[in-house]
Amino acid sequence: MRLALLFLFMAAQLARSEELLVAAAADLTYCIPEIDDAFQKANPGAVVKVSLGSSGNFVAEIRNGAPFDLFLSADMEYPRALAKEGFVEEPVEYAEGRIVLWTLNGGLDLSRGLAVLRDAAVKHVAVANPDHAPYGRAAKAALVHEHLWDELAPKFVFGESIAQTAQFVQTGNADAGFVAMSLVAAPQLAHAGHIYEIPADDYPPLEQSAVLTKAGRGKPMAQAYLAFLKSEEARRILERFGFRLPK
Repeated sequence: MRLALLFLFMAAQLARSEELLVAAAADLTYCIPEIDDAFQKANPGAVVKVSLGSSGNFVAEIRNGAPFDLFLSADMEYPRALAKEGFVEEPVEYAEGRIVLWTLNGGLDLSRGLAVLRDAAVKHVAVANPDHAPYGRAAKAALVHEHLWDELAPKFVFGESIAQTAQFVQTGNADAGFVAMSLVAAPQLAHAGHIYEIPADDYPPLEQSAVLTKAGRGKPMAQAYLAFLKSEEARRILERFGFRLPK
């Protein structure tokens, strides 16, 4: 009798659980575990599994049938394109990213702004690939604004995502790099090196957007996750990791 009751209890628990597959831009690397923990505490039946990478690469995967329930992009452009093609619902902005120049080299005077990258001591500059990484496009726009993109091209080392770009700086494979504020604001990196924040007017807004896919639109838990991203608790976490918040 006890075994039968235990079996029924476990079956009921499994029935209430719902697994969510989330494709998340790499600027959320350190931030999203906290968001997921908070969401799962508020929704005990939720099991959130996250894949991190570049937004552009996730677009290709979703077009090819990847079973993600939600897509958290580092910009609005990619999910809008997917929505027009019928792969996802309309995107919702929940935050705005910030881009910084980051270095572990104490000899570089970042108060000079991007001009410091002209120095002979700077051999390699890490940039996320602008072909599929929104932060790469933002970095390129900022460098074009300062008439430095072509001049510095021989120094560029390209990361497949903003997380890999940060790794190039961490490992010394780049003397400086353009990375997300959300990475260097994380406890893991907050006291490493120093930064120069790129003026927001020098690059297109990095509108962090969330969207339900075909697979996720029928899942109440996916809808709940989307709503949670705009909750006060999620906003506090995002702000702590350096994101700007929409009004």
